[in-house]
Amino acid sequence: MQPPKLSGNPAVIATQLGKTVTTTEQSLTILSAINFSINAGDTVAIIGESGSGKSTLLGLLAGLDTPTTGSVVLAGHDLTRLDEEARTRLRSEQVGFVFQSFQLLPGMTALENVMLPLELRNQPGARAEARRLLERVGLGSRLQHTPRQLSGGEQQRVALARAFVTRPAILFADEPTGNLDRQTGARISDSLFELNAEQATTLILVTHDASLAARCNRTIQLVGGVMA
Repeated sequence: MQPPKLSGNPAVIATQLGKTVTTTEQSLTILSAINFSINAGDTVAIIGESGSGKSTLLGLLAGLDTPTTGSVVLAGHDLTRLDEEARTRLRSEQVGFVFQSFQLLPGMTALENVMLPLELRNQPGARAEARRLLERVGLGSRLQHTPRQLSGGEQQRVALARAFVTRPAILFADEPTGNLDRQTGARISDSLFELNAEQATTLILVTHDASLAARCNRTIQLVGGVMA
């Protein structure tokens, strides 16, 4: 059974969110007093200069990192009240990820990479659904190719198919076009927003790409670790 969508409810709520890293010499505040709510079905771009805290914020929202102060409610669950096992289970059930570096498993084919999240759930029909998604992103003829046999754009399309194959309620994307040339990045952007619209997913992405950010219905800008 697929996890329920979050229709009518906030997908993510950040309250007084902060992150400070302490070393033996100093404390560095990366984020401070971040407050916002993202509704289910929104498309949101987190923008800002390098070092402004964008990727740190994304990691906190997804439960990949823990805040120093404040809280994140993800898909109705307060992440600060969950242990790592529970956060991992929540991500598996509700969340998809697309990364700048693709993060495909090199020893697996494109088809196997996309099948993997469904196989980890023991979900029937994994092969057929993975094939459908790969065909949907234009890689029907590349199913048996490993990542090293694929171009960067093709690898990112595999990553998109893998992210959407579980029909996540929320998709986090960290610089999804960052390693691609402009033309390839535009094609990836098209595929990302088409799949997102088809599945009514909540999309939260970090990007330096102004054209990609402009396709979202909302932006959150960070300047020096605070919201502008």
